Amino acid sequence: MLAKSRGGAFIQLIALSFTSMILLIGAIFFPFLEISRMGFGNATSLFGVAMAFAEGLLLPLVLVLLLLVVGLPIFRSFLLLYTLLPLAKGHQPYQYAATAFRWSEQLRPWSMAEIFIIGTAVALVKIAGLATVHLGPAFWAFCALVLVNVAARGFMCQTTIWDAIEDAGVPTDGREMVEGQTG
Repeated sequence: MLAKSRGGAFIQLIALSFTSMILLIGAIFFPFLEISRMGFGNATSLFGVAMAFAEGLLLPLVLVLLLLVVGLPIFRSFLLLYTLLPLAKGHQPYQYAATAFRWSEQLRPWSMAEIFIIGTAVALVKIAGLATVHLGPAFWAFCALVLVNVAARGFMCQTTIWDAIEDAGVPTDGREMVEGQTG
């Protein structure tokens, strides 16, 4: 069997998409970590780090980092919600549901929240020998996001979603049949 639909999977994916968006928004503004040494300490959030480096030559790097780590996962969650909300209610999908779902799937490899957590963990191991590091709620939100993304991948069956879109009468161009093929 190549694909098997699961009852209630659309609702579970919608809930996980909302959870992902909330975790990412919280991860931006809550303290990510606190570093202290000899009585002096500093805590910062991802937004604080971005603002600290938002001038000069590092601005493009900060913008790309925020786009890949925060922007794309939120955008993917929005695209999934746009696609799945009407389907879960048994309604006609929105006009651009097929395009939204296709974009969501094509952007998946570029959403790098998981890579960011791995890189941060490696950096924290190096810093831990120099100072005391306390992980903040934003760090744990990113860790939870990784688990939410794994759960979403487990519930998602692209074939079922494409079938639901097509069964509702929304035309697709057939690119979903061969992954990675364009035009």
